[in-house]
Amino acid sequence: MSEIKKRLSTILESPHFPTEEKLQKVCHLLDQEIPYFNWTGFYFRNGDKEELILGPYAGADTDHTVIPFGKGICGQVAVSGETFVVPDVHDQDNYLSCSIDTKAEIVVPIFKNGENVGQIDIDSHSLDPFSAEDQEMLEWLCAEVAKIL
Repeated sequence: MSEIKKRLSTILESPHFPTEEKLQKVCHLLDQEIPYFNWTGFYFRNGDKEELILGPYAGADTDHTVIPFGKGICGQVAVSGETFVVPDVHDQDNYLSCSIDTKAEIVVPIFKNGENVGQIDIDSHSLDPFSAEDQEMLEWLCAEVAKIL
């Protein structure tokens, strides 16, 4: 994981790319380097509205480009402000299905100046694939992303 963190830091600290492009590169890196990350994307709060807007992502296209607060795992994290690991999405009543292949999901909030401004959302085609190390790395990444927003 430390090698991936170094590569993520290099992307985020690069003066040559705008923020949106950095986030796209982050999604692609995670998607390519971690085999059980099958959809990786960012959602951000839409101004003062209580909804999330899809940002850069890597993976199959999704219909979920706008997610109201409280709806699905992403919407729940927008309200709770806490990381949510879902080992089996079929056990969640409030799950928004993006793909029939998705079996697990992890969503980590991004805080800027104490405000929950967005999140990273990762879907997996494997049951219960996310480790404590994955969660720690993603929480570190979200703190680093907040610095460039």
